[in-house]
Amino acid sequence: MHTLPKHGRCEATTSASPEAVWRVLSDPARIGEWSHETSDGAWIDGATEARPGARFRAHNKAGRSKWHRVSEVVTADAPRVYAWRTVPTAIYRDSTEWRITLEPVDGGTRIVQTFDVVHINPVLDRLFYLLIKVHRDRSAALGSDIERLGAVASAETRGGSVRSAS
Repeated sequence: MHTLPKHGRCEATTSASPEAVWRVLSDPARIGEWSHETSDGAWIDGATEARPGARFRAHNKAGRSKWHRVSEVVTADAPRVYAWRTVPTAIYRDSTEWRITLEPVDGGTRIVQTFDVVHINPVLDRLFYLLIKVHRDRSAALGSDIERLGAVASAETRGGSVRSAS
């Protein structure tokens, strides 16, 4: 029986500066502007900014499935690296670490997104594979996410453009 991918990587280049991308990326209230799956998010437990240990709750939807997850910031090295992990719960015992690296390039920023599944129960892995078909290959969707992230940041600064480099 098949399982979900445990690692992924995509990248895009935008004309926005790393600082402009960081402002959009590090605010969970803005994730719905660029994510294909997460509609909104908010800091919780008194957090007000991206820093290691800060937590946020995000609402997700894939097909007819809806859920929310709490995530914890792992790295917040402005404006270069932002990483977070989904926090395991009694219902969702899995955990995935997401990392977005912003690299200055001539005329803008290279945005590199990776994910690594840190833990998932083998039975749930197969169940999610069967039930959430869009998670079987997320390459195109995740690539589009970071293109949108770059476009949002670019539109706020100087109306620049985004190029995919997958």
